[in-house]
Amino acid sequence: MITVRRGKERGHANFGWLDSWHTFSFGNYYDPQHMGFSDLRVINEDRVLGGEGFPSHSHRDMEIVSYVLEGALAHKDSTGSGGVIRYGDVQRMSAGRGVTHSEMNGSRDEKVHFLQIWLLPERAGMPASYEEKRFEPEDKRGRLRLIASPGGSEGSLTIHQDARLYASILEPGQEVKHTFASGRQGWVQVARGRVRVNGEELAAGDGAALSGEASVTLAGVDPSEILLFDLK
Repeated sequence: MITVRRGKERGHANFGWLDSWHTFSFGNYYDPQHMGFSDLRVINEDRVLGGEGFPSHSHRDMEIVSYVLEGALAHKDSTGSGGVIRYGDVQRMSAGRGVTHSEMNGSRDEKVHFLQIWLLPERAGMPASYEEKRFEPEDKRGRLRLIASPGGSEGSLTIHQDARLYASILEPGQEVKHTFASGRQGWVQVARGRVRVNGEELAAGDGAALSGEASVTLAGVDPSEILLFDLK
């Protein structure tokens, strides 16, 4: 079964400096029908003006992945980690038993556009930690590139949950296929362009839950960029 979540139906918050779309309930947006999917709790599509961002604030017991689509995102946290990530870079922060961090636009002039993803951790109270890696666009073209997994396999980021996150860049007519192990399910999030997900057309901002599907075929309609979650 494929359940589509259209981008225009997501929660929306616009504070001037921040334009944010929420696939699942977040902040002041609450919808009991959209509280997450499996261990996937948050997918926020954020656009932040130059010189602005999220000043220091705290989290605990959450795996937070940031996927930059445009611009630069500057990270700093209480573990002593920090840096600026750009398109092609992905960061993972395990909030664990507690961490304070800031996420600011790394440019004074240009907007930063990114997806912020939260996954529930496998257990509470782990040490906080941070990791970032670069995945070149060429590594994602016409294939599903593993970018986060429990063991950090294939050079991916390490997340503390039985979930695997893939990214793909597709040209019109290109297809990629992923087979789910028995009992597993998936979520597809379209970051750019248009794709067909097992024949269902999705556009940028759209997402889809995949339950009881043995596999998923992603086919480019326009030049596209997609995230695929393999979840328990």
